[in-house]
Amino acid sequence: MKRTIDLLPWPLAAYVAFIFVWYLQYKFTGNEGSVWLFTILTDWLGLSGHEKAMRIAVGSAELAASILILMPWTQAIGALMSLGIMAGAIFFHVVSPLGIDPYGDGGELFREACTVFVFSLVILVIRREQGAAWLRLLLPSRQPAAST
Repeated sequence: MKRTIDLLPWPLAAYVAFIFVWYLQYKFTGNEGSVWLFTILTDWLGLSGHEKAMRIAVGSAELAASILILMPWTQAIGALMSLGIMAGAIFFHVVSPLGIDPYGDGGELFREACTVFVFSLVILVIRREQGAAWLRLLLPSRQPAAST
């Protein structure tokens, strides 16, 4: 059973990376649908005219998360990044004018965001020791000063 749990993150990570990398072609090339989606978001956020910056920034974050989630020593960091990115995506689908089904395809984009969110959470739970190790490395504990 332990071996199965140790191996489970890899197909989940492959799916997360695939979804992120698949959508980069739309974000990075300025696809009409992607521009439309990010225009709705930036207008709603009061950032009119910054669609391209937001689209490229989100795509860049997704690319970084994809790389990190596929590397053994950084899988927890990639999963945490993916979780955060998808939390944002789900939030915007639910509360913004974008809606659950912006493309009229039955909410495929929203379903994929939810799946990536859940898969990232599962990876993070399984790799929690790795995540804790990264936290210890990045946030060293403060030792009280020795009295003289």
